[in-house]
Amino acid sequence: MSKVKTTYVCRECGGISPKWQGQCPQCGDWNTLDENIAEVKAVSGRFQSLAADGAIKNLSEVNAEEVPRIPTQLLELDRVLGGGLVPGGVVLIGGDPGIGKSTLLLQALASLSDTQAVLYVSGEESAQQIALRARRLGVSTAKVRLYPEISLEKILLALSNEVPKVVVIDSIQTMFTEALTSAPGSVAQVRECSSQLTRFAKRHGTSVLLVGHVTKDGAIAGPRVLEHIVDAVLYFEGDTHSSFRLIRAIKNRFGAVNELGVFAMTDKGLREVANPSAMFLSQHAEPVAGSCVMVTQEGTRPMLVEVQALVDDAHSPQVKRLALGVEQNRLALLLAVLHRHAGIVAFDQDVFINAVGGVRIAEPAADLAMLIAIVSSLKNKPLPAKIVIFGEVGLAGEVRPVQRGQERLKEAAKLGFTHAIVPKANRPRQQIEGMTVTAVERLDEAVAAAF
Repeated sequence: MSKVKTTYVCRECGGISPKWQGQCPQCGDWNTLDENIAEVKAVSGRFQSLAADGAIKNLSEVNAEEVPRIPTQLLELDRVLGGGLVPGGVVLIGGDPGIGKSTLLLQALASLSDTQAVLYVSGEESAQQIALRARRLGVSTAKVRLYPEISLEKILLALSNEVPKVVVIDSIQTMFTEALTSAPGSVAQVRECSSQLTRFAKRHGTSVLLVGHVTKDGAIAGPRVLEHIVDAVLYFEGDTHSSFRLIRAIKNRFGAVNELGVFAMTDKGLREVANPSAMFLSQHAEPVAGSCVMVTQEGTRPMLVEVQALVDDAHSPQVKRLALGVEQNRLALLLAVLHRHAGIVAFDQDVFINAVGGVRIAEPAADLAMLIAIVSSLKNKPLPAKIVIFGEVGLAGEVRPVQRGQERLKEAAKLGFTHAIVPKANRPRQQIEGMTVTAVERLDEAVAAAF
């Protein structure tokens, strides 16, 4: 019999410790060691090379031709992937329960089945449940192959017989290999199953899509090494009170990161949103105080987002600073810059900032729009209609340029905006038709130009 022993595995780095400790000795994180029953058993063919021939060669001898991507026919998903699926690539898709991961992948497989051999491996739902979902979505599944199974050895055997071009594993936490005695979903099982599926993908040129569960903190469950193994990591996000769904690329070896795809959940499945800027803009009958529109950049896509500010007298000695969709610490920093370099005092005011539509703005290009919205609310004076503002604000009060300023202005002009306040370095070289651009160098100039 094989020898069974208990070890403790770090869920963040995958490091193994012989006994439990409060701190992982490998990565230093606290309270990340989980008990794991490991079995040492020799399995034939378990350790295979990624290359088909397994030979050592010079890098210059490697054939580096561009391999055509496999478009999923879902334009928003293709945008996030960088143009489509890469043969031999492994993609990990995570998201909250019920967000629409299985729905999205079933729609993608139905589109791909017209031109590619596809296989849907389900470890969570029965064949009848998946068939009912396909009927509700109204997609053609005549060529979609289905295999409800959780044993990795049986799955790899089926993949070797079918040799599909695209495989969906739903989900990786339900799979288990007989080489280990630990339960499905444990750190060791997730790591071993994902490693073997990755090796199969690389050797046979099959695109593998792994569905991953997430923890209560929103991170993908299992060891962090899972995200290092795969080629791309996508997060499927959405508010339970809204029908819109966002898919982001956190890691992508074959394309740009921080790309964003937007879908709307309907009774017929996920529908692509061609103009996502519309969902992030409020419809006001007339201009209101504290509202400012900016252009944010998500990967290669410019999107218009409305930033709202509410400034009110503080009714307690401790003033409140609350930011939704933007960084909390940056709000406090910008208020200090506003006081120091524009002479506008808000130390005795409660300040609330919100990015409309639940979008998260991580780039500093929102600095100028946030400050103008705060001044507008403080003075109770609306901004002119059809004006867009963006720019980074430095601690010295200067307005710094942002990347892709020209694309941002063109997107705003396309949606009917006629005025813009931008950093001087982002002033367009050629006049944009229908738009008047005001370039500023300092924060006080921007405040004066806005009001």
